[in-house]
Amino acid sequence: MAQWCQLQMLDCKYLEQVDQLYDDSFPMDIRQYLSRWIESIDWDTVAVQDSLATIRFHDLLAQLDDQHSRFALENNFLQQHNFRKIKRNLQDRFQEDPVTMAMIISRNLKEEQKILACAKEAEQEGEGTVSAMVVEKQKLDNKVKELKDKVQFLDQMLKNLEDLQDEYDFKMNTLKNQNELNGMSAKELEREKFNTARMCIELKQNRHDVVSFLNELLNLTQSFIQDLISEELPEWKQRQQIACIGGPPNACVDQLQNWFTAVAEALQQVRQHLNKMLELEQKFTYENDPISQKKAHLENRALELLKSLLSSSLVVERQPCMPTHPQRPLVLKTGVQFTVKLRFLVKLHEFNYQLKVKAVFDKDVTEKKGFRKFNILGTNTKVMNMEESNGSLAAEFRHLQLKEQKLAGNRTNEGPLIVTEELHSLSFESELHLNQSGSPGLHIRLEAMALPLVVISNVCQLPSGWASILWYNMLTTEPKNLKFFLSPPSAKWSQLSEVLSWQFSSVTKRGLNQEQLNMLADKLLGAKAQRNPDGTIPWTKFCKQSANEKAFPFWLWIEGILDLIKRHLLSLWNDGCIMGFISKEREKALLSDKCPGTFLLRFSESSKEGAITFTWIEHDVHDKPIYHSVEPYTKKELTAVSLPDIIRTYKVMAVENIPENPLRFLYPDIPKDKAFGKYYPKPSETQEPMDMDVPENRGYMKTELISVSEVHPSRLQDNMMPMSPDDYKALERYVSPRDIDAVMDLQDLVPQMSSEFQDEN
Repeated sequence: MAQWCQLQMLDCKYLEQVDQLYDDSFPMDIRQYLSRWIESIDWDTVAVQDSLATIRFHDLLAQLDDQHSRFALENNFLQQHNFRKIKRNLQDRFQEDPVTMAMIISRNLKEEQKILACAKEAEQEGEGTVSAMVVEKQKLDNKVKELKDKVQFLDQMLKNLEDLQDEYDFKMNTLKNQNELNGMSAKELEREKFNTARMCIELKQNRHDVVSFLNELLNLTQSFIQDLISEELPEWKQRQQIACIGGPPNACVDQLQNWFTAVAEALQQVRQHLNKMLELEQKFTYENDPISQKKAHLENRALELLKSLLSSSLVVERQPCMPTHPQRPLVLKTGVQFTVKLRFLVKLHEFNYQLKVKAVFDKDVTEKKGFRKFNILGTNTKVMNMEESNGSLAAEFRHLQLKEQKLAGNRTNEGPLIVTEELHSLSFESELHLNQSGSPGLHIRLEAMALPLVVISNVCQLPSGWASILWYNMLTTEPKNLKFFLSPPSAKWSQLSEVLSWQFSSVTKRGLNQEQLNMLADKLLGAKAQRNPDGTIPWTKFCKQSANEKAFPFWLWIEGILDLIKRHLLSLWNDGCIMGFISKEREKALLSDKCPGTFLLRFSESSKEGAITFTWIEHDVHDKPIYHSVEPYTKKELTAVSLPDIIRTYKVMAVENIPENPLRFLYPDIPKDKAFGKYYPKPSETQEPMDMDVPENRGYMKTELISVSEVHPSRLQDNMMPMSPDDYKALERYVSPRDIDAVMDLQDLVPQMSSEFQDEN
């Protein structure tokens, strides 16, 4: 099934994640109507070739023209208009830079795959947590239904009350009119008065019932609002925090919006019902009339509940993030544009284009020595309007950037915190004016605040800034604690291990397994801690102090490895070929009982920039294991030759020995070519002798880069491994088979003679 079709079958919370991938730069309409064509192209390759990107860009425009023609045949004027506008926007944005468009499509397709994988994983996990969430959702859905039913029932009660009051009013007027009573006997008149008195009693009882029922309805509404504001909204914000630092995607905000909107609609109807009750009171009232006695209290209560709900309805749907670093939100660089999106959870049409939101940086931050100040550049005000895609009331700031205020004289950072520990706030303000005929006007000040930000001036500060974001959001849910790093708390290993795994799963298809986490636990806690989940790691050890007597902190080591994986090892990591995090002692234990030539891949512990090495096992004549590790490969080497190619062509050479590839099996027992074969370069096609396009032979021989380790013969096993057929054929071109056999016999003879000589002495 096509990827786009699979996505459309997912739950609401996953569809919302898909929605966030697309905006005006590349609308979802293109993805919808051109899904088959988009998924047929290798956009990863297109994104790295300018000429191919240009071709695909024009192909896309042609596809849009074809789709426009289909809309014309269907007389779909609206989509014709939309696609003309989309085409113009694409030409304006990507005509000179089609590679950027290819990168956007490539990124979106990968993000879609992650969403599908996450949905599949969630489906396969235990039903316990899912069931609890379903039960909670069902509970709130039932409350919504109960609330709507009660509002509808109140509406019916008021209609019945109005009918009864009209009938009573008619009878009273009849009794007062003597002309109409002339034809009635005294008995009939007495009966009519009795019925009218009984109707009056019934009317008073109905009024009392309406007021009591309305009071119960407001009690239910208050309880529901309390659940939303005190539980559901904070839980959603906490899930958003976790999602920001790489955790599971946030639950669907659309569901929260549905609940908020349902309560607001109910309260709006209640206020209308109160106006109706006031009309009935003006027509007829009496001593101890419950409407007269309770109307002010009920009006104020309904107004306060609505005000309480609306005051909490402005939320930051998507936290501030630089488009250049979508996986690292909340770290902003001066002079670089960032985006942030807000949503108003009460989706009522009367609010459309009524809310003007203003962005404010570091509001109410007291003057502190050494604390940097910034100005917001770009359009910092937006009007919230209904989105076409999902109808939500939202505003997205897309072109904001920060500029540091220059202080007079030479500025020195005399503050207590370094730049990457200095937290800043970004808040959003608005005002809501709501007037309703016959009811008091509503004026509410609205405010939403983004999670604390780190502002950097150089991209090299990004890793340390991200470490601060991880630590803050892992350990606190308080959005305004900008002094957090004056005394940062320690983290438990149970917390940190999960966050570390998220750093890998958020940018690849694999997190860290228990074996890998065990190695990191020993590195941070020490072997004596025995990987205690409650063992604590201070902030300084995570991000400031050198790890294991190396010249760089633990986090920068992890960051270097993450970057290495993303740039050069992504497919190998996703396929599980890389063991990665494993101590040298554990490495030897795993390889000790394996056959010669078995190897595993692990990350170097001595490289800040990230490096990978492999270790293999051999056995000497006494069957004693010998372990060899190659010098780690960094990004520089892997840029020139891929790791699968290095493994394929790797040779060990000693004096007077023929170069051999000692790597045979990827741990535990996977043949090397089976594990890495799909990554080997495809052999180029042999050119035909009559091919006129064959380039002129310029006298150069074709070359291939290979990795060779030169070692002293004593470090090699005494019995050489069997020669591969390819190596034997290459050797046979220069040495006769008889001479090869003589050399091999001599290899066997030398250890034997040496042993005999030792025995004689």
